[in-house]
Amino acid sequence: QVQLVESGGGLVQPGGSLRLSCAASGFTFSSYRRSWYRQAPGKERELVAAIRSTGGSTNYAASVQGRLTIYSVNDKNTVYLTRNSLTPDDTAVSYCNSYLSRKYEYWGQGTQVTVSS
Repeated sequence: QVQLVESGGGLVQPGGSLRLSCAASGFTFSSYRRSWYRQAPGKERELVAAIRSTGGSTNYAASVQGRLTIYSVNDKNTVYLTRNSLTPDDTAVSYCNSYLSRKYEYWGQGTQVTVSS
């Protein structure tokens, strides 16, 4: 069964950090482009970070550049996203995505990140 399961969200104080995890099962995660999206209240879902299947190059949204790091541990079939210097504007549901083609695209259920004092 193909599945993506995110974890690591929660309540964080402004200026804090956290690490999100996305564990894949039922397929070889590293063969796909792996991405993190976020959706803030009342806004559309947006791509924040991605790592390619070939070569492992990464790219980040300009709005979060320098505050995020995406990386993969292939023998765990897991991708991670570290987030630093969080602000209340970072409050959102974070989603993990894997993409190979339109037929082979999967989403996780999302994990809530709330930044508040």
